[in-house]
Amino acid sequence: MGRLDGKVALISGAARGMGQAEARMFAAEGAKVAVCDVLDAEGKAVAAEIGADAIYQHLDVTREDAWADAVAATTAAFGKLDVLVNNAGIAESAPLHRMTLESWQRVIDVNQTGVFLGMRAVVEPMTAAGGGSIVNISSIDGMVGMDYLMGYVASKWAVRGMTKAAAMELGHRNIRVNSIHPGFIHTHMGAREGVPPEEVHARLDAHTRRLAPLSRAGTPEDIAKLALFLASDDSAYSTGSEFVADGGLIAGSPAPTAPPE
Repeated sequence: MGRLDGKVALISGAARGMGQAEARMFAAEGAKVAVCDVLDAEGKAVAAEIGADAIYQHLDVTREDAWADAVAATTAAFGKLDVLVNNAGIAESAPLHRMTLESWQRVIDVNQTGVFLGMRAVVEPMTAAGGGSIVNISSIDGMVGMDYLMGYVASKWAVRGMTKAAAMELGHRNIRVNSIHPGFIHTHMGAREGVPPEEVHARLDAHTRRLAPLSRAGTPEDIAKLALFLASDDSAYSTGSEFVADGGLIAGSPAPTAPPE
């Protein structure tokens, strides 16, 4: 039996990266999935590949009406809504003294306000379904600082706190709310214009190999497996908590030189 048999999930930012991996894995485990994104061609392709157990819905997470449409489309197609994965996110890098207000606001709008709007939009349908699970994708940058990413760090710390506040408020509705804090993951977010993806991945692996105990960057599937656990009844007594998947990156600081074996 699939771990998500009978469940209906809405996943934002599901056209690629972690969201795509989550959509595919959730469907393989028995869920009906609404693949939601602003990347229409890629999102439609993901839904088509999954088949009858998926629909695609355009979703700009910064817009209230878009969230209402996504929830309505999901419940119209599949009859209910049990799981929300707030996966959509962006990052913009700049030194603090050069970061523009427009850049700051773009990141906050997607990463923080988008999560707020998503959680708010699913309260009533999840209550009607008898409960549910909200999984908010934060970051290790929601637990530690990171230079040149002021807006991203602020938004991801906010998601961590919002998760706890929502968990406290929604528990009596049997709605669980948890956050996932990925480390360095091979996704499009780490890509740089004009740099081949394999080069970006190699640099990320080299950086992580030096700093993380597990000596590798993560894959979208690594995060999807954790999201699957939180979406499923396997995590029925977990709410308001952080789940870190970073290869041990923030466990501590490595020694300047390795000790002898």
